[in-house]
Order: sequence, then C-alpha cells, then structure tokens
Amino acid sequence: MGGGTVTIEIPNAVLQAIQDHAREAYPEECCGFLIGHSSAPRRVMESRRARNVATENRPRRYTVDPLELLRVDDDVRKKNLDLIGIYHSHPDHPAAPSEYDRSRAASWLSYVIASVVEGHPKDVTAWQFDEATGSFRPEEIVRG
Repeated sequence: MGGGTVTIEIPNAVLQAIQDHAREAYPEECCGFLIGHSSAPRRVMESRRARNVATENRPRRYTVDPLELLRVDDDVRKKNLDLIGIYHSHPDHPAAPSEYDRSRAASWLSYVIASVVEGHPKDVTAWQFDEATGSFRPEEIVRG
C-alpha cells in the first residue's frame, strides 16, 4: 500500500450503532458488516449486525458466519454498494488489532474496532491490513 493517510467516512449514526452493539454484546465480542462505497475515500452508508459464531473464547474472539458473509455481499451488490469492512468489539481491551485479528485480515477490507470497558463503549478506531508488511495501518475516521 502507498504512503499517506487513508480515510474512511463513517456517519455518526453508524458509529453509534456499532457502539450500541458492542455494549449489548459485552462481555463477548460482537461483529458486523460495513456497507457503502469502496472508492477513495471509502464511505460507510450502513452497518449490519452479524452473529458471532466463534466456538470458543468469545470474549476475545469473533467469527463471522461465512454463509452470512456471502448473503450480505450478494445483497449489497444488488444495491450497487460494496462490503467495505468488518467491525468488531474488544471487551476490556484497547481498540487496536490483536494478533488474532492480524492472522485473519484481508487487505481489501477496513476493520473498525470498538473498545468496551466494563460494559461502557470507549474508543472506535479503523484499520487496514497491509500485506506487504503483515501489519495494520490506521485509517482516519471522518465522522459525518
């Protein structure tokens, strides 16, 4: 990926919906989809909740149902939108990618992470995986 700051536009209502989902799922991780336009800058138009189907350690892991992912991707394409990212929460941990997150990341998606401390939403951050370095780069969230 090139240099410079990468931005993602996320409406305040979507950020609030993500934080609400994170609070409701606490102490487990929540997850969901970010839908919008993938052309630069990426613009989130809506979020959709997904079920966390992780079979173990749900306070530290999330897994999106692959069939649900395919259904959502098919649905958004019919509406001329894109699946541009995944969001999830980090209960009682910072809103920064974990090693587990890194091991499952795709470079074409944005990853929005919401931290929840003792059941209260805190920070929301956005990241994009750089395959060349094997690490995440922060994305600047432009609130709308």
